[in-house]
Formats: sequence, C-alpha cells, structure tokens
Amino acid sequence: MSKSNFTRRGVMKTGAVAGAGLALPTVFTGSVWSDGHSGFTNAPTGDTVTLGFNVPQSGPYADEGADELRAFELAVEHLNGEGDGGMISTFSSKELDGTGIMGKKVEFVTGDTQTKSDAARASAKSMIEKDGAIMISGGSSSGVAVAVQGLCQEAGVIFMAGLTHSNDTTGKDKKANGFRHFFNAYMSAAALAPVLEKLYGKERTAYHLTADYTWGWTQQESIQAATEALGWQTANNVLTPLASTDFSSYIAPVLNSGADVLVLNHYGGNMVNSLTNAVQFGLREKQVNGNNFEIVVPLYSELMAKGAGENIKGIVGSQNWDWKLEDDGTKAFVKSFGEKYGFPPSQAAQTCYAQTLLYADAVTRAGSFNPCAVGEALAGFEFDGLGNGPTLYRADDHQCFKDVLVVRGAEDPESEFHLVEIVEVTPTAQVTYEPEHPMFAGGDLGACNPGA
Repeated sequence: MSKSNFTRRGVMKTGAVAGAGLALPTVFTGSVWSDGHSGFTNAPTGDTVTLGFNVPQSGPYADEGADELRAFELAVEHLNGEGDGGMISTFSSKELDGTGIMGKKVEFVTGDTQTKSDAARASAKSMIEKDGAIMISGGSSSGVAVAVQGLCQEAGVIFMAGLTHSNDTTGKDKKANGFRHFFNAYMSAAALAPVLEKLYGKERTAYHLTADYTWGWTQQESIQAATEALGWQTANNVLTPLASTDFSSYIAPVLNSGADVLVLNHYGGNMVNSLTNAVQFGLREKQVNGNNFEIVVPLYSELMAKGAGENIKGIVGSQNWDWKLEDDGTKAFVKSFGEKYGFPPSQAAQTCYAQTLLYADAVTRAGSFNPCAVGEALAGFEFDGLGNGPTLYRADDHQCFKDVLVVRGAEDPESEFHLVEIVEVTPTAQVTYEPEHPMFAGGDLGACNPGA
C-alpha cells in the first residue's frame, strides 16, 4: 500500500508478558566485565556501536513487537545517515547529524521476548554478553519491561523501555539505568475519566476483566480509582491469564452482575479476543439500569483496532500517540515509515523510534557512552519535535510527561488505516502526579550502575 493511501485529519487540543513473575538475578561473567571495557560495560572500542532490540516476536503481543522492530530498523537507518532522516530534522535537540552516534556506525541485534519475562531476560543477557549491546530497548509487556530493566541495572547498560504501561515500571520497580517514554496506567485513567463522565454520566456500575500481571493490576487500580471518583460503582474485578485466548467463560457472569459497563484491562491479542467474545454475547445491544451497556478499553492501538474489526466501533480508550496528529514530528515519521513499509506506524513504533533517537542524542550531548553520563543527560531533559509535543523526562523517576490521547473506534472508517479517531488531546498538566503518589510509591531509583 503506497503512502498516498493514508492521510491525516486535523485534531484540536481541547484541554478539558507471560505473567509478572521475574527470573532470579543473572550473574554476568566473561568478557562483558573485561578490563578492556574502559570502566563501563561494553564500551565501544571500534568504529561501530551495537544496540539490542528485544521485542515480542511471538506470543499475544507479537503484532506490537513486529512494528517495534520496523521502527528500530528505521531509527538506525536515520542515525546512520540513510533515508530522509525522519524526526531527526524536527527534534528540538540538534546534536544528531546522520554520522551514527558520536561518529560510530550503529549496528543492532534482536531478541524474541516471547511475551515472557524469563525469555526476555535470557535474550537481553545474550545480547549484552555475546553481542556487546550497550543499550537495550523494546518491550510490549510490562512484566517483560520490569524484568529486563532490572537486568540492565545489574549489567550496567541503559534500558530505553519500549511499550510498557504499568505504573510499576517507573514506580515501585523504577531503576536508575531505566527510562520510559511511553505513558502509564495512571495517565490513561486521568485522561479518560472526564470523557467517560461526559459520555456515560456519573451513575454507572463497572465490571472489570484484568490481565493477571503487573500492567493489568495497575491499569485496573488506576481506572477504578478514577471512575469511582466520578461516582461510579465497581461490581467486580476478575483476573484473566495472559495466555488466555477464549474469554467466553469470563464474559458470561457479566450478564447477571448488575454492571452496565465492562472495562477490558486487556492488551494486544487478549483485547481482540475478549472484545470479540463480549460482542458475541450481545453486551453492546443490552440495556442495564436504564443505561445502554458500554465497553471501555483503557489502552489500545490501531493494531488492536485492526484485529478487532467492526467490534471496535465506538469503543473509548487512550493512546500514547496516533499517526494522524498534525505536528511536524509526526508528519516526518509517518512519511518515513509509510514510504519504507507501506502503512502508517503504531504507537509502539513511535515510542521505540523516539527512544532510539533520545538515547543517541543523550550520548552525543554527554560526549560519552558511559551509562551514568547518558543517564545524567536524560534525567530532567526537556524536548519537543518527536510527535508528542513538549515532553519532560522527569529526573525523579525517569518517566516522560506529555499530552495523552483519548480515542474512540471510528464508526465510519474512511480507509483501512483510519480505524481510530482522536476524541481529545489531554494536556500534560491533567495527567501529571507527584513522584511519591500512592500508586507509584515504594520504589528506589537508586544509583546508576556503569557495570565493568
């Protein structure tokens, strides 16, 4: 499909993992700690530098992983001076010049997390120890992200998280060597609540189905707190295994629960399947408590909308970014990605592309690949031009703060790519919280670990 087959529409700012279990700590041995590494892990000594991209190439989040890999490949091309440069030209920092990173050509290796924490740690360990990766990025499951972030802290490399939405990633499990560009569950709930009140009112009863791992837990906690603050009641919260493919047995009890809203705290293939089952049970045609029954998906993407097909129409949720935004950075990225792959990028692609550029820029500004120097350059960094508007990488927790999108499945898609419409661009101030907010408390950023 050529780039001419998808276009953007203007948007107004209204303002209004297989489980969470983590593997045991990994002991790093061999050359990764050798004296030749100049005081930090995998310090590049030749004319190249290696980055490690660790994504789900199998499992329920594989579609997101495939798009992450596309974005990583494109970012490397642009860093090395190939292609049109994409968002390098719109990025507010002007340090990147297409000569790699500090004059070293960028190379990369990939791993398959399998949407499993143990597998993700193993593949990240291999990329660090065997391939000499100096930075790891990727994700799509917060259980995976938390596990790999911990491993990178132990190994002494920077972890630039990909798609991870659990509050815990930059909350109780935050690490000095880890940085997250993607938004989180609290931010989704803070953006969604006013829109849900406007659309569905204050007198609602919600039934939650929740993926049983760190992301699902914190997403459910966040959306329940935000909706109960409106006056909603919560009928039940039922945990579902990440490996589930048929949610029929979980949907059936909703019918007799007295709930008039079903909240699907599911992502990827899980959400596609649970939403499909809910529609098959006729929930969207029912009336309960004098209200039309509604379904809410707090976090979803264009990729999931494509998988859900007709069932996504009218479903409200949130996104980190959307390819139809009209800023210069988004336009540049969509053009580059569309010309290379024939379709617009997902939010997973955008956050991974941005993280790669942010890492390269931080190295260049720091004048060093040392992870502690890179961390200092990223912490507190304010930037623009990467598709999300003005953004802060907060020093307290290494979480990015930026606008959040409230979206809805398009009722009448104008093309196969226009499956999601933007309802509102929620300003940063509305989704900002204190570092020790109860949903994020209990963690310790700690000190940067340079490794060797």
